[in-house]
Amino acid sequence: MTQQLSAKEPTAEQIAEQQIYKQMGVSDSEYELICGFLGRKPNYTEIGVFSVMWSEHCAYKNSKPLLRRFPVTGPRVLMGPGEGAGIVDIGDNQAVVFKIESHNHPSAVEPYQGAATGVGGIIRDIFSMGARPVAVLNSLRFGKLESDRVKYLFEHVVSGIAGYGNCIGIPTVGGEVMFDDSYDGNPLVNAMCVGLIDHDKIQRGVAKGVGNPVFYVGPPTGRDGIHGATFASEELTEESEAKRTAVQVGDPFMEKLVMESCLELIDSGIVLGIQDMGAAGLTCSSAEMASKAGNGLELYLDQVPQREEGMTPYEMMLSESQERMLFVVEPKDEAQAMEIFERWGVICAKVGKVTDDGRLKLFHHGEVVGDMPVTALVDECPIYNKPSAVPAYYEENANVDTLRYPEVTDLGGALETVLASPTVASKAWIYEQYDYMVRTSTAVRPGSDAAVVTIRGTRKGLAMTTDCNGRFVYLDPEVGGRIAVSEAARNIVCSGAEPLAITDNLNFGSPEKPDIFWQMEKAVDGMAEACRVLDAPVIGGNVSLYNENAKGAIYPTPVVGMVGLVHDVDHITTQGFKQEGDVIFLLGETKAELGGSEFQSAVHGVTEGRPPELDLNVERRLLDTVLAAIQLGLVQSAHDLSEGGLAVALAESCISGGGLGAKVNLDTNLRPDVALFSESQSRILLTAAPEKAAELEKFISERSVPVAVIGRVEGTSLVIDINRASALNKPVEGLKQVWEEAIPCLMK
Repeated sequence: MTQQLSAKEPTAEQIAEQQIYKQMGVSDSEYELICGFLGRKPNYTEIGVFSVMWSEHCAYKNSKPLLRRFPVTGPRVLMGPGEGAGIVDIGDNQAVVFKIESHNHPSAVEPYQGAATGVGGIIRDIFSMGARPVAVLNSLRFGKLESDRVKYLFEHVVSGIAGYGNCIGIPTVGGEVMFDDSYDGNPLVNAMCVGLIDHDKIQRGVAKGVGNPVFYVGPPTGRDGIHGATFASEELTEESEAKRTAVQVGDPFMEKLVMESCLELIDSGIVLGIQDMGAAGLTCSSAEMASKAGNGLELYLDQVPQREEGMTPYEMMLSESQERMLFVVEPKDEAQAMEIFERWGVICAKVGKVTDDGRLKLFHHGEVVGDMPVTALVDECPIYNKPSAVPAYYEENANVDTLRYPEVTDLGGALETVLASPTVASKAWIYEQYDYMVRTSTAVRPGSDAAVVTIRGTRKGLAMTTDCNGRFVYLDPEVGGRIAVSEAARNIVCSGAEPLAITDNLNFGSPEKPDIFWQMEKAVDGMAEACRVLDAPVIGGNVSLYNENAKGAIYPTPVVGMVGLVHDVDHITTQGFKQEGDVIFLLGETKAELGGSEFQSAVHGVTEGRPPELDLNVERRLLDTVLAAIQLGLVQSAHDLSEGGLAVALAESCISGGGLGAKVNLDTNLRPDVALFSESQSRILLTAAPEKAAELEKFISERSVPVAVIGRVEGTSLVIDINRASALNKPVEGLKQVWEEAIPCLMK
């Protein structure tokens, strides 16, 4: 059977003559380079291996020049980009491990499995570092909830995330969702995982020690996910639906066994290197482990556990079957390693050995079926500096007056319209499907500015969030990139935590288009600048390009995942108002900035102009001041102002406060609808107990942060006066009903 299937594979000559390599995403010039590295034409297995290793998903060949602009070091960074996940010191010999990755294209054609295996893959990245995963988050984008197709994708992506996370027993504690026509047909499904580790347990994916055995762990290899990395590195088309075989199938119960057995193996101290088989499966894990150690590797493919009969070397090397790992130990520790996996009921097979020749050699039925230089696969992929051009739409938006719309006088109706927008509305329909309390460490549940997980045996906690406003990035990529990082930091600080570092997921259209590459360049510049000013280095992440639909590219969406350290659990702060009589403060300056706002989109039906300005030094001063005030015990609640501006922030704080109302008066020169719905940056809503209000106001003012007392927590309605004239008066219960029912009603 194997020989018959192998005979159907094209020969090296046919691959060259018929340019079959192009079907795998390899260009003519890349093919010539490969021939040069091998000194001959590649066979079918070899061109398959090169095609996935040189895909954007694995090699970052179009984005690596941009990624080098990020700050990646800092006094707390123990491991930056290049491994399965980044690691940051949190004191007491402990560290936090985290990373975000995309599963966009698979989720577009097979939403349940695409999302589920995205969660499974990011969890493996964390425990392959030796860390115990403690939380999962996500960042999702869909078209508007108006078509059956979008509703189908939304429902099944959420089910896939819930199904995998709930079964494996890791809480899904937070995330964010945005709905916009830009993402129609090309949803974004970004999954983030956070883990904890002791410094002495940190692992790396290296194939150390010439002669040492290489072991495969996990379920048998099947034909699912073949060319998944290539599929993730091309545009979705009408033919993409036929590529369901490029989507992996997940088994969270098996992943739980693999995770626990691998963590026990790591605890034993015998592991020399371990890495998960993620994108490009056995190919990527073996080549990268050899490369990082400066060694070679031999794989005996007959020994690879196989789920299906007659699998060819090409299929085994390119399969992305899930829940699989590769590790290296010394020969003397083989029996101990095998015993651990046997006890957990997990397959463990010796499939290769470390060599000193710097080559990845593949054997099948006693014959060499692949022989490639490791450096050529991992380190020598051509890097492209794509042409960049300012898009016409960007130039046009510079002249748009976002105040030209007629003034909205029914401000209560406008607030209800914005609260009912699915991007702003309650996400309970989503997170109630998740088990966010499993492991009983979740201190702040989904629905506040950031989730918080406590660290057992300590008084510390980890705050975590995902953020990005694609509209802002579209209107001005550099400013939008700064805002994405800054808003994540604002969420972390409002939860009572010190921002530590970020992981990012750069979701863009095709880099072959100069205007898209310009978006990428500018967004990265903005993010990098924000990371430097806010002391939040980038410790890892993912790039997902070619996200396009029939109308063009998605909004540029560089999602930021951030983790912060709560130094003492007494500092944990949430957005909900706490008690009658508390004084409400607005920190920051409100300007006439409606470009890219939710109000502009939901009420006026457009996204245009320029996004809000952002001064990073002002942002840094705000964050430092608010965190210090929280740590001094001066703050009752904290909520950052983002989508929907001040009006939505007040409404959410009332709703989250169990129905407590607020009486607010604004003194402003702005038009009332602008004052309430502007999304000016560097603004935070705080409350303080009456006896601490004066101290808090003095503390903030002394640090040159704009601050105004705007009202008190009282009653059961949100009442807003502007310049002493009544502007809005709505019962909190009614606002809550609009906010809570929006998504469930659309999903009926």
